[in-house]
Amino acid sequence: MKTGIRIMSIKGIAIRTAVAVIVVAVPSIALVQGLSVELQALNPPVPDDLVLVEERRIPAEQKAAAYNDPDWATPRTSWGHPSLEGTFSTEDMRAIPFDRPRRLGTQEFLNEEQFNERARRQQAGSDHAKYIETFHRNAWGTRSFGFSSLVVDPPNGRTPALTAEGRARAAAIAGRGTFGPGPFDTFKDFSLYDRCIARGLAAGMGAVLYGNGVKIAQSPNAVAITYEMIHETRVIVLDDRPHLASGIKQTNGNSRGRWEGDTLVVETTGFNDQISLASGAPPSESMRTTEFIRRIDPEMIEYRITIDDPETYTAPFTARIVWATQPNFTVYEYSCHEGNYAVFGGLSGERAYERQVEEARAQGLPIPRRSTMNEVYGIPSADTRVFDINKGE
Repeated sequence: MKTGIRIMSIKGIAIRTAVAVIVVAVPSIALVQGLSVELQALNPPVPDDLVLVEERRIPAEQKAAAYNDPDWATPRTSWGHPSLEGTFSTEDMRAIPFDRPRRLGTQEFLNEEQFNERARRQQAGSDHAKYIETFHRNAWGTRSFGFSSLVVDPPNGRTPALTAEGRARAAAIAGRGTFGPGPFDTFKDFSLYDRCIARGLAAGMGAVLYGNGVKIAQSPNAVAITYEMIHETRVIVLDDRPHLASGIKQTNGNSRGRWEGDTLVVETTGFNDQISLASGAPPSESMRTTEFIRRIDPEMIEYRITIDDPETYTAPFTARIVWATQPNFTVYEYSCHEGNYAVFGGLSGERAYERQVEEARAQGLPIPRRSTMNEVYGIPSADTRVFDINKGE
């Protein structure tokens, strides 16, 4: 995880925090004047004279081999299984919302005008990343898809409502981790992402800031899927062994796969309650997922996941994502702990805040309020004092 520590005082508010920006399937949002470079990068302005590159002029799904030719033959491995092997990325999914905007109803694909607007925004984002942003830049992919949302079932393209139990579990963890306001007193106040442990199946369900690589390797008896961020590898066995005992719970559950024609079907149970896949609600221990993975083009893998968790959601739902190749794309080791300041910065910032509270009380002054993430990422005011902690300030 690439994080940055920033210490500043804004009108008496001390901030010391570790920030890691992750945006999953960013929808179109209004660009607000005065946002920091980091937040502007999520939705940069679109120049009036922008000309779309060839790759973005037609919805990418319309160019996939399996969509154009019903007789297209899926490549095979040397032992005869459909070949899914390769290095892919979810970056082309950026700017596709997880839930469909309500105004689109059951419209699964964008019309020509809507698609052109998205393609222009995506290209503007890509150009912004290439020519304006620095090493901390967003990955926009190279294709534009016409999906109106990642959720495809129910037909309205929206995640079903949470149950009362699901809402309670979501509320219990709201604000946890370095994306929230704290407090930060123990390691339990940080997410598994903060701690460089896991992102779970969500790692393959949309585009984030960077680290969107997905690698697939196969053998006759198993398929391994590696997610670049945070270096997780799932080994999906293809034999008839049963699932693990019900008392064994894991972040990614335990998966069993089988081939149905050219599609790899993966059923997973045994999840713990540590990582949410949607709506911010941790799953119940009874959640089951069914994944459908098939190659639809030499450069594209269609990935569908159905989430069935009646204790958390009022109905099952299915999301569709395309993992696609990218030019000169390489997955390097994701050395998360080596550059991770989230826990250190969060705990240190909390201690600094406690000292400010003590000083305020001793002087009979109002208790300083906690900063928000927007304040941390916003452009500092004229009277801001900036401290360089790398120099011991």
